[in-house]
Amino acid sequence: MIEWFLHTFPHAQPLRGLAGGILIGLAGALMLLGAGRIAGISGLTARVTGLAKGGAPWPLAALFIAGLPLGALIVAALTGPIPAQFPTSLIVLTLAGVITGIGTRLGSGCTSGHGVCGLSRLSPRSIVATLTFIAAGMVTVALVNALTAGG
Repeated sequence: MIEWFLHTFPHAQPLRGLAGGILIGLAGALMLLGAGRIAGISGLTARVTGLAKGGAPWPLAALFIAGLPLGALIVAALTGPIPAQFPTSLIVLTLAGVITGIGTRLGSGCTSGHGVCGLSRLSPRSIVATLTFIAAGMVTVALVNALTAGG
């Protein structure tokens, strides 16, 4: 099974993925057990930017959000840069961010809040939201592949 996976996805890094998943789970557990708050990035970002008045205390939300790029910088310093490609159009990136922000507000949370923290608490709302995220992602990939003839 592992040979098939690595052959099919030659650039996969399962141990790094496992390590990242463990760290995300630990961060979510520490936030819930230590502060009694869900580690949903959209909610914490809304708190930091003033879009939400309630939720985690502002200093806690700000530290959590600041830790995201800081953690990435630490990993890059330890392991080398991580190659990534993004659309070159600032308009496309901005539009994608706005659409994502609207979706997180409509869905009362993002993939980290629902998919990591909500599922671990067996929240019915989070189960429905996560299934919706997965279905929408599958439809989007199918449409993009169909419109671009597979990339």
